[in-house]
Amino acid sequence: MTDQHRSRATEAFFGRRKGKPLRALQAAHLETVLPLLKLDLQTASPGNIKTLFSHPVDQVRLEIGFGGGEHLIHRAVESPSTGFIGVEPFVNSMAKLVGQIEEHGAENIRLYDDDATQVLDWLPDASIDHIDLLYPDPWPKRKHWKRRFVSRVNLDRFARVLKPGGIFCFASDIGTYINWTLTHCRDHAAFDWTAENASDWLTPYAGWPSTRYEAKARREGRKSSYLTFRRV
Repeated sequence: MTDQHRSRATEAFFGRRKGKPLRALQAAHLETVLPLLKLDLQTASPGNIKTLFSHPVDQVRLEIGFGGGEHLIHRAVESPSTGFIGVEPFVNSMAKLVGQIEEHGAENIRLYDDDATQVLDWLPDASIDHIDLLYPDPWPKRKHWKRRFVSRVNLDRFARVLKPGGIFCFASDIGTYINWTLTHCRDHAAFDWTAENASDWLTPYAGWPSTRYEAKARREGRKSSYLTFRRV
């Protein structure tokens, strides 16, 4: 096993890749629409990633692990002048979002259906205005914590691709992961936590559409935290 392969093997940030069988229309969307929207990481990243989009955008926002896509499609429709890059390895979630993109005619979204670290390593320095990591897999067992996406190496990646003053938003209902993220960002010189009082991290982000994960957490009696960090 080469060093590169060994490194990749340790970055198991997500679990299963596919759930129940896709409906015919979903499968067709993945076959015909996804290739048009998918980033081609085999080519060099453009110097200006705004050119990835079919019409002019003012800024670019990256969402890692968009799940059902509720947040991403809401933000894309809400902010047509922002370009969005959505990363999600779970096939059923990707199929759902592609269908929503078709339904809304959203032209400001590009996609990638594998490991987000590949996108982060492909992007140019200081090219992203905002990164969202919302309700990521918490890997609740202590022996699996090393698989959590928030880590020193991934915060290094965030720091490289975020513009100075850029924003990293993290939401979760899992207390150990919230504390884990606060500790990792506190210990990283590139990030400042913007909170000034408790309401800053207990109040959903402006324009927040909620997600199915958040709804599940509330049904099960868990409260969510919404952390915001600024790239210094």
